[in-house]
Amino acid sequence: MSQDHRYIVPDLMRKHAQNQPDKVALISGGDALTYHDLNIKMDQISAALQAAGVKPTDCIALCGLNSISYMLVFLAALRAGAVPALIAPSATSGAIASMVGDSGAKMLFCDDTLQADIAPLLAEKMPVISLTPNGLDHFTKGANPEPASVTIDPNWAFNIIYSSGTTGTPKGIIQSHEMRSGHIARAGVGFGYSENSVTMVATPLYSNTTLVSAIPAIALGGTLVLSGKFDAVTYLRQAERYGATHTMLVPVQYKRLMSLENFGDFNLSSFQVKFCTSAPFSADLKADILARWPGGLVEFYGMTEGGGTCILVAHQYPDKLHTVGMPAEGHDIRLIDDSGTEVGPGKMGEIVGASESMMEGYKDQPEKTREAEWFDKTGKRFIRTGDIGMFDTDGFLILMDRKKDMIISGGFNIYPSDLESELIKHKDIKDVAVVGVPSEAWGETPVAFVVLAANSQLSAETVKAWLADRVGKTQRLHDVVFTHELPRSAIGKILKRTLRDQYQAVKTTEETTEETTG
Repeated sequence: MSQDHRYIVPDLMRKHAQNQPDKVALISGGDALTYHDLNIKMDQISAALQAAGVKPTDCIALCGLNSISYMLVFLAALRAGAVPALIAPSATSGAIASMVGDSGAKMLFCDDTLQADIAPLLAEKMPVISLTPNGLDHFTKGANPEPASVTIDPNWAFNIIYSSGTTGTPKGIIQSHEMRSGHIARAGVGFGYSENSVTMVATPLYSNTTLVSAIPAIALGGTLVLSGKFDAVTYLRQAERYGATHTMLVPVQYKRLMSLENFGDFNLSSFQVKFCTSAPFSADLKADILARWPGGLVEFYGMTEGGGTCILVAHQYPDKLHTVGMPAEGHDIRLIDDSGTEVGPGKMGEIVGASESMMEGYKDQPEKTREAEWFDKTGKRFIRTGDIGMFDTDGFLILMDRKKDMIISGGFNIYPSDLESELIKHKDIKDVAVVGVPSEAWGETPVAFVVLAANSQLSAETVKAWLADRVGKTQRLHDVVFTHELPRSAIGKILKRTLRDQYQAVKTTEETTEETTG
């Protein structure tokens, strides 16, 4: 990306404050902030950060729910040249303190509800500041009204996002200003973001899922509406009230919205484009959205670590809804086998990708960074996704499953997504996840966790028999576990490791009980 096309976000906030001072930049709950006021508050917080000793490329940590205060600190840190480390408030206090320490943050800004638990763990190491208007007023009291000017190098870190930890210890993923600039350029040129846009996000700001949509929304001078805890009816009322043009949602949120009996009662005609990412998105759900929700639908497939992104412009390719689209412009997506050798057309393999949008690496974890990389014969660097896929004859990527989720039973590969897509067709099954568990006879064997529809009387044996008639012998279920809901991350990913652990714990308890009573 040439220097002329780089978007430096804090500089853009000052520009918008000059060109459209009265334009509403942020809305959250009943609060709103214009670009003029946003810019003034950014200056105050940025100056206070500098007065507290925060220097360019230093890190500050943010841990809280969506709010104007959260966004203010994020943007003010960027203006100071600092790097916001974004940490999920849903983590345990010990895990939060560990991630804050790992980031090297000079201070932590967090919600009031977290302060009592976290502050004692960090008291001797750094200040812990309340993410409330009063907390920020206290922090900025007595500071200069304007910060010292900082010229931002596009190669500097823009933020650090901690992985969910669903596959191990959370890792700090470093993303650069250059990477975010690419997202902004794509949003403006490809998806119609502008000063006239009203973008709604209903996922957490500590997630890259959200930032891919939220940062371009304000970088290009539009209005960003930050939703709190997701409620389908509240979301639709806000979309209608504010005349939303763009939104980012995850599949489970789309599913809840489209399931509402009164969905059609809301005026959603202002929508231009809706986005989705972060979790498997069924073809049937995409088709329903296209049929009943005005505006286009775009699915992104990629990773927080960056690398390659695929884009499915669903309204242009309604016959490709079973895919995650084609590689984005300038993105190189390839498939490799277990030995790291590139596979040919029509073959399945692990998905690897390269582009301008790539993480610098995992913070202070060079070995983990190397594990995430693959290099082709020319030395070109790619990021490994851990996903299995294949390209169809038109160049659209079909996502098969997570490599780590693939079940190898008796030497046969079983893809949980194949079983899930079949099981969800049953009229009495509301939600489902299939995981592999250890088996003495087969190495691994599939177990389904099923959420039943209201008043269903399905038995485990009935579910197993129903699926057995529709899949191969090697794909038959070993067990079915009924549950009220599936554990999910804040962005809707099913926590399959949690399900495996729960199943193993129950079986271990049962075996111990049998031995004791026997």
